[in-house]
Amino acid sequence: MQENNQENFKRELGLLDGTMLVVGSMIGSGIFIVSADIARQVGSAGWLTLIWLVSGLITIIAAVSYGELSAMFPKAGGQYVYLKEAYNKLIAFLYGWSFFAVIQTGTIAAVGVAFSKFAAYLYEPLSDENILFELGDFKLNAAQIVSIVTIILLTYINSRGVKNGKVLQTVLTIIKILSLLGLIVFGLTLAAKASVWDANWTAAWTPHSYNVDNASWIPISGKALITGISAAMVGSLFSSDAWVGVTFIAGEIKNPKRNVGLSLFLGTFIVTIIYVLTNLMYLAVVPMDEIATAKSDRVAVVASQYIFGDIGTLVIAIMIMISTFACNNGLIMAGARVYYTMAKDGLFFKKAAVLNEFSVPSWALWSQCIWASVLCLTGKYGALLDFVIIIVLIFYILTIYGIFVLRKKMPEAERPYKAFGYPFLPLLYIVLASAISVSLLITKFSTCGWGIFIMLLGIPVYYLTKPTD
Repeated sequence: MQENNQENFKRELGLLDGTMLVVGSMIGSGIFIVSADIARQVGSAGWLTLIWLVSGLITIIAAVSYGELSAMFPKAGGQYVYLKEAYNKLIAFLYGWSFFAVIQTGTIAAVGVAFSKFAAYLYEPLSDENILFELGDFKLNAAQIVSIVTIILLTYINSRGVKNGKVLQTVLTIIKILSLLGLIVFGLTLAAKASVWDANWTAAWTPHSYNVDNASWIPISGKALITGISAAMVGSLFSSDAWVGVTFIAGEIKNPKRNVGLSLFLGTFIVTIIYVLTNLMYLAVVPMDEIATAKSDRVAVVASQYIFGDIGTLVIAIMIMISTFACNNGLIMAGARVYYTMAKDGLFFKKAAVLNEFSVPSWALWSQCIWASVLCLTGKYGALLDFVIIIVLIFYILTIYGIFVLRKKMPEAERPYKAFGYPFLPLLYIVLASAISVSLLITKFSTCGWGIFIMLLGIPVYYLTKPTD
């Protein structure tokens, strides 16, 4: 394969492409399943809706704050670049290290497995119960093979140029948005029942926790409520994450000083509206008990069966396959640009800094593909995602605080776009995200502690591998 070292990416992505990348990367499988766990944790229509709304607002605040940084540094690497400019190479490396080790690759693995789980609805032999190979404790199942094949296929498509990935992303995301809106409209017009809606909104602000052992609801308050909200927000924040991906490909966006920030706002706003409407549809169609006890947490399947009857399961399976495929395409496209920028700084494998003849960092794409595939085989992706949220939040807090740092450090720098609501909204995000992080560390230390450990493990790695100046 002919390679060149040109630093110039091709600017082939417009505002629509950027917005569709944000939307497509954010909407994976979460909105179809997470509401079940939130319902078990807080057990009321008001709290369920509020948690999705707050998660969306927190995400929008973060996204519009990133607009200032994306306009200041409109190049590949996004969040990694912002952290390096605001702080130093070590902080940036810790982000990149966590990003490659767990955040991006772990998410790609989990989304790939979500795709394969629903593919099994269409063809049973593709399920995770179909064990193909056993060696000691290790079991290789068909679902893992399917997820790895999709990751390899999407990596190949993206290695052939940004235009291919762009077209696939935009088309699949538009289908995804229309499918979700269709589900909402059909749900609210065909299957909504006043009796279900009224029952779900009775005592809407009285939180309950669902006891799985004896299938009963327990009223909660005080520390139990804080614990419940913290646990519930892990899922909704994950479902609202991955919007930052558009900043990683800023080097390939036309007029990035305008379009990156605008894509961030439009994308997060669209997704928040869709998420809240979807949950209102669930509450109009499915009794709270059934939301909390949906088999394998698949609330959307239950709702779809109420709306479309027996064919509902098939409808949702196809929707989630399209959704997760588009989600992984966006994650795979964006992630490689971070490793490319790290390699340029001498903080990742040198070959990751090389663009191929299609002007994309193919070596970075394939190294990401290999590690994500390994994570698919471990079967530990669920645990990975659980403790990754703490790392994600820590770096979001640091990045947004970086706006304040850079205002002092580079007061004369050109800022084509300034953070909306500065300093109040960025400060509000830092306070809210810090409160959630502290709460998670207290209530879920066994998993979040591992997340912090993996991040801190990057410190000795940095000093052992950093190039001598």
